[in-house]
Amino acid sequence: MSNYINLPLSGLEEPLSEMEQLVQDTAHRFAEEVLRPAGTRLDGMSADDAIAPESPLWAVLEQSAGLGLSVKAMLDLPPLERERLLLIAAEELAWGEPGLGGMVLVSQMPGLYAALAGNLDMVDFCDGKLGCWGITEPDHGSDSLDAGGSIAAVEGDYGRANCVARIEGDTIIVNGQKSAWVSGGTVAEVCALYCHYEENGEVRPGISLIVPLDLPGVTRGKPLEKIGLRALNQGEIYFDNVEVPLSHLLAGPEQYVDFVRHTLAEANVHVANMAVGIARAAYEHAHAYAHERKQGGLPIIRHQSVKYRLFHMFRKVEASRALVRRVMTYNATAPEAALQGSISAKVTATQSAFEVASDAVQIFGGNGLTREYPVEKLLRDARAMLIADGCNEVLALKGGSLLVKPELL
Repeated sequence: MSNYINLPLSGLEEPLSEMEQLVQDTAHRFAEEVLRPAGTRLDGMSADDAIAPESPLWAVLEQSAGLGLSVKAMLDLPPLERERLLLIAAEELAWGEPGLGGMVLVSQMPGLYAALAGNLDMVDFCDGKLGCWGITEPDHGSDSLDAGGSIAAVEGDYGRANCVARIEGDTIIVNGQKSAWVSGGTVAEVCALYCHYEENGEVRPGISLIVPLDLPGVTRGKPLEKIGLRALNQGEIYFDNVEVPLSHLLAGPEQYVDFVRHTLAEANVHVANMAVGIARAAYEHAHAYAHERKQGGLPIIRHQSVKYRLFHMFRKVEASRALVRRVMTYNATAPEAALQGSISAKVTATQSAFEVASDAVQIFGGNGLTREYPVEKLLRDARAMLIADGCNEVLALKGGSLLVKPELL
């Protein structure tokens, strides 16, 4: 008698509501039938070809609009219900194809951050437009996420900002450059821009605003070639005296440090959730292959070392999802989101995804190193996640700084 239990897509999570089940089923089918075939094609294309007019990317993005996951469409839902639906759907998209799942997610970020700022006019403005989030710069990567400077070296200095905005009357004027790591940067229509602020000759953090990327003075760099998440377009954005209406402001210099903190608390959970999808896909491929592949006259899952490895892959997927959902629930219901929780979820889930994907390659053996099988791509995608949305080392320093209790010093 077999003791095997068929778990649902969400593994050991509590049963889904009728709406959640519908969203999951729809996203899973879209991921399997649309994202996976398109992602395989895009992974083998150059970064230029991947955004060319004939690229399959555009059909995918057009079809993804039918999933009903836009910020505006979900804004009237209670925060916990909205966040659960987004995470359930996004895990399936990342399970299908992490790069394309990332494109769908990042496209919603300007509207998401506008909602976080309480600027509902900008939520409306961003609705239906391809979006991106511009915060890192050529000389400032993950340190851009530490707007308050809490983890700077004792004798350290942020240094010269690469992108600066100033306010003149009812206009925000932006000059400078955002780095090649702006996801969606070379194709987006709107940008949630986070940059330094200049006032009376002094430059300091910071300011956040929605920038339409068809304004005069906006130019783009070449799309970035990289080892993983190749379906996720990334590239530089340049600003030359770009004039943006003041109504597009999300956070001024007095609110900026707190706004970056709240933004990261939201973003880290979503990136962690993507990593859960990657890890789950790698585990499922390895689990199926272990039943098919025979060595020593038996399917390799009969070998103790393979069962041992698969079990640890399974527990890492489940532990990562549990932490991601737990942090999401806390942040959606608490008076203030706990950034240290979001960072914990991101670091845990991305590190676990890399380990699970590496173990999947090991189970596939030599076949795992070839492009005929999906796990080598998942390993490349998982590796990129250790850096995406803030490298794990800097995030851990930031998380540690949030554990310091001043009254005990």
